[in-house]
Amino acid sequence: SAGALAGALGSVLPEYMIPSVFVEIDAIPLTANGKLDRSALPDPEAVATDTYVAPRSEIEEGISAIWGQVLGLDKVGVEDNFFDLGGHSILAVRLISRLQAEYDLDLPVRVAFERPTVAQLAVEIEDRVRAEIDALLTDSR
Repeated sequence: SAGALAGALGSVLPEYMIPSVFVEIDAIPLTANGKLDRSALPDPEAVATDTYVAPRSEIEEGISAIWGQVLGLDKVGVEDNFFDLGGHSILAVRLISRLQAEYDLDLPVRVAFERPTVAQLAVEIEDRVRAEIDALLTDSR
């Protein structure tokens, strides 16, 4: 089952490297040269978590909206995992770029991997904004 496969992979891979969706296929599609035909592979479908938790703050609402745009989803809960919803490293770069522009912050891409939920990312952004404000206040004294 997909759960057993994810569990087995979890024992040897970091969480962010475990696929969020598994697609069962009858046979691996090959090109005439015998190589993997990536264009013939079915697209995985993103699956939202069973329980939706709505954004509770303005920052969570903003992050949730950006995630929805990046992932092509209508609704993203604050406990949903970016990678479980179909996110990957390239989309993480897009996400961080959008968040940097929205909140005028310098965020490293690793934050998307370390804080994969809207709630976790909101705390990170709030902490960084607070630190910048504190730094500005300290410098002005």
